[in-house]
Amino acid sequence: MSKKTRKKSSNTTGKRVATKVARAAGASTGKSATKTRTTVAKKAAAKKATKAKAKTTTKTATGVQGKASHKAASKPLKPAPAATVTKSSSVTLAEGAAAPAFDLPRDGGGSVSLRDFAGKKLVLFFYPRADTPGCTREAIDFTRLKNEFAASGAEVVGISADTVKAQKSFRDKHQLSVPLVSDPAHQMLEAYGAWGEKSMYGRTFMGIIRTTVLVDSIGKVARIWRHVKVDGHAEAVLEAARSL
Repeated sequence: MSKKTRKKSSNTTGKRVATKVARAAGASTGKSATKTRTTVAKKAAAKKATKAKAKTTTKTATGVQGKASHKAASKPLKPAPAATVTKSSSVTLAEGAAAPAFDLPRDGGGSVSLRDFAGKKLVLFFYPRADTPGCTREAIDFTRLKNEFAASGAEVVGISADTVKAQKSFRDKHQLSVPLVSDPAHQMLEAYGAWGEKSMYGRTFMGIIRTTVLVDSIGKVARIWRHVKVDGHAEAVLEAARSL
C-alpha cells in the first residue's frame, strides 16, 4: 500500500473514531441534560405539591377553628355553681329567742337599727353579694312586695358585707326601695347565724349564708330560713308575716 493510500485510510479511520466519540459525547450530554431536566421537573412538582398540601391544611385548620369558635360563641355560658355551706356560724339563733340588736350604716347615708322597728314586724334578708344574679333577684322580689309587707305590718331590710358605696350603687342600678345595710365587720351576720364556712371548686372559705329572719312585733325571732333558694322565697316570707 502506498503512503498516500495509508494516509487516506488513516484519515478516514480517524474521522470515524472522532464521529463515534462525538456521538457518544452527544448522547451522554443529551442523557445528562434530560436527567437534569427530569430532576428539576420532579423537584418543582414536589414543591408545588407541598405548597398545595400546606394550603389545604391551613384552610382545613381555619375551617375547623372557625366552626369551633362559632360553636363556642353560640353555646350559652354555664353559671358558676353555688358555694356549698360546710359549717355555719358558731352562733346559732333559734326561733323564739330575742332578736340581736344592731346599728349599722345603710345605702345613701344614715343608719338602721333594731330600735327603728319597735312595735313592727321586721324581715331581715341576708344576701352574699350586691349586684350578683341571685342576690339581685331576691332584692327585686322583696322590693316588688314591699307594699304588701307594709300592709301586713312588716318592714324589710337587706344585709350584706358590701360597702355602703356598693349598696348605694346596687340600689340605684335596680331601683330598690328597701334599705340595704352594710356589715363589713360581720357583726350582725354572725349574730344572726348568717356567716359560716363555705366551699367552691375545692376551696374552703368563710362567707355569707343566704338567710332570712322574721322578727315579730315584740322583738322575738318568729321564723328563720337558712340556705335560701331565691325563687318564690319572698312570697313565702310574706305569707309567714301575714300569719303573725
